[in-house]
Amino acid sequence: MSFSRPTLAAIVDRIRTDIEAALPAVDAHVPYTAEEALAIGLGGAAHQLHGHIAYIARQILPTDAEGYWLEAHAAIRGLSRTPATAATGTIPVTGTNDTVIPAGTEWQRADGALYTSDAEATIAGGTADVAATASEPGADSNAIAGTVLSLTSPIAGVDTDATLTGDGMDGGDDRESDEDLRARVLADWATPPHAGGTGDYEAWALAVSGVTRAWEFPAALGPGTVVVLFVRDGDVSPIPSAGEVAEVQAAIDLVKPLTAAVTVAAPVDLPITINVDVTPYTPAVEAAIAAELADLFADESEPGGTIPLSHFNEAISRAAGETDHVLNAPAADVVIDDDEIATIGSLTIGELT
Repeated sequence: MSFSRPTLAAIVDRIRTDIEAALPAVDAHVPYTAEEALAIGLGGAAHQLHGHIAYIARQILPTDAEGYWLEAHAAIRGLSRTPATAATGTIPVTGTNDTVIPAGTEWQRADGALYTSDAEATIAGGTADVAATASEPGADSNAIAGTVLSLTSPIAGVDTDATLTGDGMDGGDDRESDEDLRARVLADWATPPHAGGTGDYEAWALAVSGVTRAWEFPAALGPGTVVVLFVRDGDVSPIPSAGEVAEVQAAIDLVKPLTAAVTVAAPVDLPITINVDVTPYTPAVEAAIAAELADLFADESEPGGTIPLSHFNEAISRAAGETDHVLNAPAADVVIDDDEIATIGSLTIGELT
């Protein structure tokens, strides 16, 4: 039998009744009396205790636990919350040959984000690739190619601005959320690790900061081999960079069975063009459709999978405010090869006429 938590008003009224039962000559419902004040004060305290007990009860199981309590459940399973990490990369600096750029030199992004050089570098041939790390961790520390960084303090012989190339600054991740940690804890309960058995490689990849989905393919390259693919949905592009692939490879190599030959790789990007006409055609409806389609790809896009065309229409119909639409593209189910991951390549939303 479930317990229904009483409201504050119900508790106060119960205490008033108890006071009146114990003191028949007293009316605890009369305003501004000592008896009424006592009922209200005790009722408030009891209601707060009910709230605290309800909070503690939610922490008993990882399905509802939060914060410290969820981390305690994770620790029992040998898991821990992945911390926030700072983006790293190289800053292509230009300037006068033989100019030394000291370690600790700072560059600033237009929004104020700072990046600090990890080691001393010297310009040769007019350029120097300076290894740098974001000063603050988190996904916001990532910066794509084409981003301009500027020296916070001028250095003679070094051009003030530098434009990122290649992977830019990447690898920055936010602290793992309660929901993501909860998913890993519950998955560990459902399928505990068994020395490199089914599901272990996915779990090991998901334990790396920033990895949101992973897939394992036993014997993909022959007996004794395992191929692991993963994506990072929180990044600008979910397709991991070479450095992020190396990070997951190193993490799995530390825990995999000695006899297993594990290859970690980024899935091949399969960009899907989406074109839809909708009514009403408003910014809010556009945003809602974009969010629903992003959720669709996060839920159903996987190597070797298929996203049915009907699911595109269903996702668009779920968008808040949408009353009708016509899906112009894609025109058929999206079929994904074993080494691919489907992503939203372009999304065009127009007005249905």
